[in-house]
Amino acid sequence: MNTTQLLHQTICGALAAVGFGVLFNVGFRQLSWCAVSGAVALGVRTFFLQLGWTFEGASFAAALAAGGAAQAVRVLRPDIAHHAIDVVGCIPLVPGSFAAKAIIGLYSLTFENTPNHPEALMVTVQYILRVSFTLGAIGTGLAMPALLRRVRMTR
Repeated sequence: MNTTQLLHQTICGALAAVGFGVLFNVGFRQLSWCAVSGAVALGVRTFFLQLGWTFEGASFAAALAAGGAAQAVRVLRPDIAHHAIDVVGCIPLVPGSFAAKAIIGLYSLTFENTPNHPEALMVTVQYILRVSFTLGAIGTGLAMPALLRRVRMTR
């Protein structure tokens, strides 16, 4: 297990989440919680990727951890906007590189003289599917802790 890479990703996740928190107008006092959420999310994903999980599965686990941490913060500090914190923390999980490669692949398919047209189509579809499944995993992972808390509160 590469602890240097894990520490690097954790710090980068915290910085990215704080940046998105500022962009989304989260209160100054809540930016530290945004940093924690981003650090947890990217740290968990990196940890599971190092264990050999798929990118989509690791992103699901990371979003689940960030959503669970936000629900725990909600219990400790009810005055904090936990939905903003868990969403801002999971934005660094969005697979921008895969999305960019999918868009570039779609553009390359519009040219008439594209070499290896079937191969380019297959690679583009693979990137589109990876982006779609990863975004679905992140959304599901974020929603599950809140839904489980609601079910538990109604009983």
